[in-house]
Amino acid sequence: MHTIQTYWRPSVALHIDEPGLQSTIQDLGRPGHYNVGIPFGGAMDTLSHEIANLLVGNDREAATIESTYTAPKFTVTAPTVMAVAGATMDISVNGSAVPQWSAITLEEGDVVSCGFASAGTRTYFAFAGGVDVPVVLGSRSTYSLGKIGGFHGRPLAAGDTVPIRPTDQRAVYRNLHDDLRPRFTRAVTARVVVGLYAHLLTTDSVDMLTSAEWKLTPVADRTGLRFNGDEKFEFEEREQPFGAGSDPSNIVDAGYAVGSIQIPGGNQPIVLHRDAVSAGGYAMVATVISADMNALAQLAPGSTAVFEATSIDQALTARADSSRRRARIHEALSF
Repeated sequence: MHTIQTYWRPSVALHIDEPGLQSTIQDLGRPGHYNVGIPFGGAMDTLSHEIANLLVGNDREAATIESTYTAPKFTVTAPTVMAVAGATMDISVNGSAVPQWSAITLEEGDVVSCGFASAGTRTYFAFAGGVDVPVVLGSRSTYSLGKIGGFHGRPLAAGDTVPIRPTDQRAVYRNLHDDLRPRFTRAVTARVVVGLYAHLLTTDSVDMLTSAEWKLTPVADRTGLRFNGDEKFEFEEREQPFGAGSDPSNIVDAGYAVGSIQIPGGNQPIVLHRDAVSAGGYAMVATVISADMNALAQLAPGSTAVFEATSIDQALTARADSSRRRARIHEALSF
């Protein structure tokens, strides 16, 4: 469903009254800097980020506000169009409920406030034109650990004034049909390609990794997601190579792919996510395929995941399926 309205738009900004728990500016990340230790970064749930942008007529790369568990309360300084996608939460404008997955008109002085995420964990707020912060190393994304990008390299705080990029585009009001919206649950199956260092585990431990149910701990952020299980992993006996630590999960430092699974200490698998370090000394025993990283990003502590072994060919097929789904959403929201 589409409606078009054209109007002149003065400079727009958001005055942050309350920042929420962890709200940062994100786009689709800054690839190409892993060699100097700068992670890919960008939206944890890229699909929800892209949908929010498409709903307000932006390119999918435009910067949004990514909120975690709770979202900012803010006041807009001029008319704009907003869309909210991702984790389910109550959204209100001046105290009146408004829907997610739809473009919403905001007028000067409108106050947007939100509840707590009830399904999923990360919600994306897009505005016509996109959030206007400086481009650093090719991206507007916040990398808090490195204090670069986003709004002064940090999460939003009360009193911040966040600018929105000027745009003379027509305001196109879109709504994403329910059938095309992502679903957020408390139990997911994440497909993994086993390796590169899985040979360091015993066969039984590899089987345990790819068959057991793992519960997400509260240690879950943009760097990585730590899971608990019922049993401890066992490593094959070996003489640690020169340069590796004494723990059996240690290796001589190597690069980490986004989605790599480590088991420091042998008892809690950690899935490295968008802001994870680019290299280190823990064995990567498997890697979550790219098609399933968004689902993991939306898990809340206490939720469960099963890491299902898959092949590289199956992973490529899943990526192609994910791309086709994105294309259907783009087509549905193009106008």
